[in-house]
Amino acid sequence: MVGARTGVFGAMTKEHREQLMALAREVSFAMGERIFEEGGRADRFWIIHTGTVSLDLHVPGRRAAVIETLGAGRLLGWSWLLPPHHWHLGAEAGSPVRAYEFDAAAVREMCAADPELDHELTTYVLGVLARRLRSARVRLLDLYAPYGAGEVP
Repeated sequence: MVGARTGVFGAMTKEHREQLMALAREVSFAMGERIFEEGGRADRFWIIHTGTVSLDLHVPGRRAAVIETLGAGRLLGWSWLLPPHHWHLGAEAGSPVRAYEFDAAAVREMCAADPELDHELTTYVLGVLARRLRSARVRLLDLYAPYGAGEVP
């Protein structure tokens, strides 16, 4: 299994990895395929096995701004965890992608039954959320601020 010691899998015990993977379904996306749209219903998430996915943000009157590109072992989608369960970004396959897909409701039910799993997964997803928020800020400042991002420590 790719990413068994990194990414979300590295943040979980072996037992919890096995529980989560019992819910996995292998899927693939063609290069250029839209995986989800900003504002759509977030009812699943993926762990990328191979390929790349670009996360983008709708910018009125302009082309969508690519915020981050994800590769193998990375979590695709966090909006499934927090109500109202709508995507905050869009996603497009930058190359052919193979991924493990998870039904969000089933994972939330599993987490409700196992507080330790819930803590591991929630802590990991919150870290992903913080990194993506920082990436979005830097990217948008690079694109639209008069003097670039001016990265703040």
